[in-house]
Amino acid sequence: MSSNTPASRAWQHRAGELGDRLPTGFQIGASSSAFQIEGGARDGGRGESSWDAFTRQGGRILDGQNASVSADHIGKLSEDITLLSELGADVYRFSFAWPRLQPDGRGSLHRAGVAFYDRLLDELLATGISPMAALSHWDIPLALAGGWLNRDTAWRFGDYAYQMGELFGDRIDAWVTITEPATVMFNGYTIGVHAPGETLLFDALPAAHHQLLGHGLAVQGLRAADVRGRIGIVNAHTPVQSATDREADRTAATLYDLLQNRLVADPVLLGRYPDPAGEFETELRMLHEIEPDDLRTIHQPLDFYGVSYSQPTRIAAGARGPVSPDGTGPALNRLPFHTEAFREHPATGFGVPIAPEYLAVALTELRDRYDEALPPVYVTAGAGFPDRADVRGEVTDPARIDYLAEHLLAAVEAVAPGGPAEGVDLRGYLVRSLLDGFEWEAGYTQRFGLVYVDVTDPARPRTPKLSYTWLQHVLSSR
Repeated sequence: MSSNTPASRAWQHRAGELGDRLPTGFQIGASSSAFQIEGGARDGGRGESSWDAFTRQGGRILDGQNASVSADHIGKLSEDITLLSELGADVYRFSFAWPRLQPDGRGSLHRAGVAFYDRLLDELLATGISPMAALSHWDIPLALAGGWLNRDTAWRFGDYAYQMGELFGDRIDAWVTITEPATVMFNGYTIGVHAPGETLLFDALPAAHHQLLGHGLAVQGLRAADVRGRIGIVNAHTPVQSATDREADRTAATLYDLLQNRLVADPVLLGRYPDPAGEFETELRMLHEIEPDDLRTIHQPLDFYGVSYSQPTRIAAGARGPVSPDGTGPALNRLPFHTEAFREHPATGFGVPIAPEYLAVALTELRDRYDEALPPVYVTAGAGFPDRADVRGEVTDPARIDYLAEHLLAAVEAVAPGGPAEGVDLRGYLVRSLLDGFEWEAGYTQRFGLVYVDVTDPARPRTPKLSYTWLQHVLSSR
């Protein structure tokens, strides 16, 4: 974004103005995920994660980076809770590292892992911050052979959820079962750019189904443990449009919408998979073969639904690039659709279009599709930029301030009386993320944090960015 944007010129005034507009009781906080920030890869008997193995495969991660230390959240927990407290956050959404708690994905919970999360929860509650905890955010124990392609993983996940509920159920205000199952399926099992690196194309659909089955079993497990907190799921939602009005492009866009949005929301909220009729019925035939008992398990009553928003998506028919005569080549080039750029919008450091108006579209689509079946909603959104500390050690990130201000305002205005998504019960907005960390295939080249972490320094010093100070003013202006 340009340097003369409103946030760049008068960010402090804009913070107060935005704080005044937030509804009473609307929660604002920050989020993180275990694998991205914790480090401590060998601490306390932590087991290997699917992502540990993936990062060791040559060429998978930019600059060959790994997350064995990352932001060292394990070692600097108290400092990070202080940062949250001084920010004025209402809620902190974090994830448990399943491999830290159950190194083999089964059996009793590991004492050292339990001790870390005991401390995390106690320190959050002591500062008045509401814990929102995810049971899984992409990293699963490597010991679970086949990962989410194996139906047994869903049952192991349900058992793990029950144990977690028994142990922590009196201290967690909101539980997320699984984070972004559609992303896990697509990036990890369909095109192979994320762990575990499978390139199965449409044969990856069982990985989605088993995650959703695991979600349902986890909800049952948490409720059997009589947890006091609310229970939900988070999926990445993107408004999808066709690149042109050609029938082929419209069909491809419908297929992508099904795979990214409806493949999760329909069975979770309605108890059925979307109808795979049309020219892709053969590729999606697995959706016709689901056992009714599985769908009943998946379709559990939920207390909230999390929407992870990054961008709109423009889809065109046909492969992204050339395919070898024998049908081999990159998996992305073997799909019957490809994305096209939103050149009319500026972009983040990741090349993601900055289009806050489409967050309102995502919320409107959810309301129109699911109506009374849609529970209260939380939005998570944030942006990655290649931030750098200046000679004074300060990090000035006006582009992130603009991004957060515009998306937060778009969310609040969308659900206000007369707004396009009026009727959606939007409960809060969580900034992704609290700290800079390991950004999956991008390593440490992109930064999402409100707090800068120098990963080149063994001490991992923290520096609150200008966006942190801006959000502080927003929260103190309410």
